[in-house]
Amino acid sequence: MAGDITTSGTTEDERAPTTERAHRERVPPAGGPPEDAGPSLARSSAVMATGTLVSRVTGFGRTVVLAAALGTQLLGDAYNTANTIPFIVYDLLIGGLMASVIVPFLVKRRKADADGGQATENRLFTVAVLLLAALTAAAVLAAEPLIRLYADRFTDPQFEVAVLFARYLLAQIFFIGVSGLSSAMLNTRGRFGAPVWAPVVNNLVIISVGAAFLAVAGPGSTPDSITDHQILLLGAGTACGMVLQATVLQCALWATGFRWRPRLDLRGSGLGEALRAAGWMFVLVCTMQLGLLITANLANRAGVEAAQEAGVGAGLTAYNYAYQLFQLPYAIIAVSVITVLLPRMSAHAADRDWAEVRADFSRGLRVSSAILVPLALLLAVFATQVCVLVFARGTTSTEDARAIGHVLTAFALGLIPFTIYQLMLRVFYATGDTRTPALISIANVTAHGAIGVACYWLLPAPQVVIGIAGGFMFSYVLGSTIAGLVLSRRLGGFDGRRIATTLARLHIAALPGVAAALGAQELLAARFPDGPATLAGLPAVGCLAGGLLFLAAARLLRIEETRELLGLARTRVLRRG
Repeated sequence: MAGDITTSGTTEDERAPTTERAHRERVPPAGGPPEDAGPSLARSSAVMATGTLVSRVTGFGRTVVLAAALGTQLLGDAYNTANTIPFIVYDLLIGGLMASVIVPFLVKRRKADADGGQATENRLFTVAVLLLAALTAAAVLAAEPLIRLYADRFTDPQFEVAVLFARYLLAQIFFIGVSGLSSAMLNTRGRFGAPVWAPVVNNLVIISVGAAFLAVAGPGSTPDSITDHQILLLGAGTACGMVLQATVLQCALWATGFRWRPRLDLRGSGLGEALRAAGWMFVLVCTMQLGLLITANLANRAGVEAAQEAGVGAGLTAYNYAYQLFQLPYAIIAVSVITVLLPRMSAHAADRDWAEVRADFSRGLRVSSAILVPLALLLAVFATQVCVLVFARGTTSTEDARAIGHVLTAFALGLIPFTIYQLMLRVFYATGDTRTPALISIANVTAHGAIGVACYWLLPAPQVVIGIAGGFMFSYVLGSTIAGLVLSRRLGGFDGRRIATTLARLHIAALPGVAAALGAQELLAARFPDGPATLAGLPAVGCLAGGLLFLAAARLLRIEETRELLGLARTRVLRRG
């Protein structure tokens, strides 16, 4: 499946829908930290949670600054397309192996080898550095055909600018790879802080670069007006962020005692056997990248036509920015549940205790949905106001921001199917199955691609990306249906009736709140002009009223999961007080 492509300086959660899904949907459990993990679980979790929060905040700031500096029309699409390709190349050839094979392999060798896996790590690091250097050089030389592959309908000035950006940005491949390997090696040592904090450095660098560009060039830059020096500032500056991220991780790895000594004696190292085990994961990664290729071309084509015909940014950049906002509630709520459930489901699956696996999945989904259902519906209602408030500044006009909001509405309506699918994938991964997710992804990408192509030919250019987002969400409905049928047979059912009943009752409970939110929107929007106070106050008032009505309706319907969450929140507040 394809989606967001803005990946610089992000954590895995933020690499959305293209690379996020390419990560979040394809990564099976990598194994736990070794026994000598060092910091306590509670301390490591606190460090990771804080680092993830700061990374998300700075990542969001990065997006806002780039939107103000580059806009969402031709120049923004040129930059974002060029900045996507290094992550695509890395994910396709190395990234999937890193998550699914390399980390478990290192954990195993650190436990089994007499030297604690030092020789294996030196061999792996040597091979990785050589491969990354060769891959980076080849990609930089192939910048022009790579841009044409993902954006075959760019205007001539836009294409030239994108190629120039790519010359600088493709150099990131080497440092992305070093960052990934360093993070994996840190995780096998039980060191989790640096991998979640290092992207903050990257984000801060890009924020500074975007602000500097806006100060130098001013708002309204286009592919025709941008100069070579300004391209150098953006391209080299963005790449420097990844260089610093890799440097931070290398310093953290050095602090653990790792000293790289180049080794190429690979015979008997076990690495070849480990790589051969990644066949189905490679199929999944390739499928994801095919979906990305389709999405990128359709969105870039629509973006050029929308800018020329309607003067609005409704292409790849609008699609990416909408997905980043859509990802926030899932990442904050559902990912937390997934993080807790996956080890438990893995343990129950190892014992072939399918009843407990079913119970874990059902409870995780129902508890997540108690928050996500009303949140998704309210986000759909106020998507346009939120996007105008966040993005309408600098080079991004109010109409450009509204276009992002329309795409966000389509994404928000698919939040629950998206979450269901992600949780189902964790059940497959808990049982050690990567083959089934790979096959399901083929059906997902086929559906998403077919709907995207139909939208491109049938819808006006400014609405194409809305249709692509809708197709993306439908692919999760399809994927969840297929995955549910497979899991039901394997697990002897998966509590489907209880889940369906809970979801139906949650949506019914949310209806009064949605009606109140729509009413507040109509009343306040008609009385007050579109200013910052209105744009911020309208969602705040609507969500407050909608949330209170949802809680009241949930109580009347006796929805157990809502009562459970309220009780947990009340306990924590009293404990802190």
